[in-house]
Amino acid sequence: MATLSCAFSYTIKCSSKRENDPRSPQLKKGSVKANGTYTAISHTATDPATQLVLVEEITGERNRQNIPTKKQTTDPFRQGLIVDGGVGYRQTVVIRSYEVGPDKTATLETLLNLLQETALNHVWMSGLLGDGFGATHGMVSNNLIWVVTRMHLQVDKYPIWGEVLEIDTWVGASGKNGMRRDWLIRNRLSGTIFARATSTWVMMNKQTRRLSKMPEEVRDEIAPWFIERQAIEEDVPEKIVKLDDSAKYIDSDLKPKRSDLDMNHHVNNVKYVRWMLQNIPDLFLENHELSSIILEYRRECGSSDIVQSICEPDEHSIPEDDNINIVRGFSLAPEILDGRLSGTFDRWPTKYTHLLQMKGEQKHEEIVRGRTTWRKKII
Repeated sequence: MATLSCAFSYTIKCSSKRENDPRSPQLKKGSVKANGTYTAISHTATDPATQLVLVEEITGERNRQNIPTKKQTTDPFRQGLIVDGGVGYRQTVVIRSYEVGPDKTATLETLLNLLQETALNHVWMSGLLGDGFGATHGMVSNNLIWVVTRMHLQVDKYPIWGEVLEIDTWVGASGKNGMRRDWLIRNRLSGTIFARATSTWVMMNKQTRRLSKMPEEVRDEIAPWFIERQAIEEDVPEKIVKLDDSAKYIDSDLKPKRSDLDMNHHVNNVKYVRWMLQNIPDLFLENHELSSIILEYRRECGSSDIVQSICEPDEHSIPEDDNINIVRGFSLAPEILDGRLSGTFDRWPTKYTHLLQMKGEQKHEEIVRGRTTWRKKII
């Protein structure tokens, strides 16, 4: 599983009155109230000077972030607004030069980062954002964070550098204790849909790292925002088989860098995808682009973990007419004859299964399973 939450790490009491004075406002256990919002904290600070500094730090940070304490309908700084009857979110973005690859189209990592950013901005606009990375006030008071268990992204077409996009995102129920989040990415002018995605989220206790039922307090916060609409229809979600050391491509001894970590000091979700795809042959990647990726998250990965990336091509996914009709009955172009398009006639699978796992002395623990589907690039 992959986390999407963070919190401060101090426990302090902010009242100058006697602790047992019934007239004194009481803070929730393990929290401090700043700017009208409870912030979860964990270690005790008894020195009054330290208490004051910590309160000022928490309040100052919230002021710098300018986190809304009530629902907003527009955000001119993020080019975002609330839509769908006041519960969905839409943001306008421009593909920047550092978000594209050699072919001048947005990279897969760019699309995944945009999904995460718009999801967080949706919670921001709702007025429900606590101190966590997407956690609501009720989640903070119950020491809970969100974890994503599954993600499915389909890409019909990749945006190009400078293209203006609209990204819609909304949430819905997923079983009794989960939440679904969906996205649509389209061209702002034409309305052409470039990509769609869906994901499943559950709650985890920040201290015990165990999954938790959804408290009624949290359900009451988020249920009014639910929309019964899906970007990708999945009646029976595809299950991903577990790979072993007999797979065709294996890349061992991958080590996270500090730049790979998120606010929780765990490896960022996007880095997982980069690790997954890096052992697919370059020749294949030069001529193909990803059209679909499914991720099933199993556990977190920290800075001290050593990771192994395993990949197995689906040999049954090789198109029967792959690269054949290009030469039937036609004379070959000079660039083909002199070998500059070497590999053009190779037959490649279009589906791959992936596994990231942490290497251990006794056993390897799964981090995330993946399934990718590819298509030929149109040049």
